[in-house]
Amino acid sequence: MSDSRIIVALDYSSADSAEALYKQLDPNRCKLKVGKELFTSAGPGLVENMVGQGYDVFLDLKFHDIPNTVAKACKAAADLGVWLVNVHALGGRAMMQSAREALGSSTDRPKLIAVTILTSMKEADLNEIGLSVAVAEQVERLAKLSKDSGLDGVVCSPQEVTMLRQSIGNDFCLVTPGIRPAGSDTGDQKRIMTPAEAISAGSDYLVIGRPITQAKDPMAALTAIEQELTNL
Repeated sequence: MSDSRIIVALDYSSADSAEALYKQLDPNRCKLKVGKELFTSAGPGLVENMVGQGYDVFLDLKFHDIPNTVAKACKAAADLGVWLVNVHALGGRAMMQSAREALGSSTDRPKLIAVTILTSMKEADLNEIGLSVAVAEQVERLAKLSKDSGLDGVVCSPQEVTMLRQSIGNDFCLVTPGIRPAGSDTGDQKRIMTPAEAISAGSDYLVIGRPITQAKDPMAALTAIEQELTNL
């Protein structure tokens, strides 16, 4: 397994586009994330191909359903050989515990993490759906519930990392999207940090998409981020 802390988000609509990108990269220097659009378009075969190429794959489908359904989905993800899979913490304790139990106790099982609050959401968005709490408070509540349910970590904004390290500790995996190298376009992310800022705050893994995937030279963009992290 690669020791890279960089997860490249393959936000593409086809297998051909995804393959064209990851074949320019190196499985020893990054991991890959497959989300809903690409998985729906290309299917599990693409994930198996990535794993066969030596990549650690984060299957980012945010499972959120009744406990039995989510447990079976997580088991199916494990059968694909993925490194990391996620569920949505709003599914509750029973759902998360069932998902964790489905993955068993093997040392090579996928890590299981939960989504707390999407990085595109602000407090006004939470209020609109009936969650009248601050974003940070809701993130902390869901992260603690995830750990209590036996999960390995959560997806969170880098701006919440320091808070979670203080309240939950260091033995909990924090995966952070909303990462933008200095000077890059923020896109639709609202709660962002640079790679160096996020790692310094306590992030374990950084999800980075467009700054790498839309670069003229993706490998050069990856190398620049690696150098930024080396200088910490």
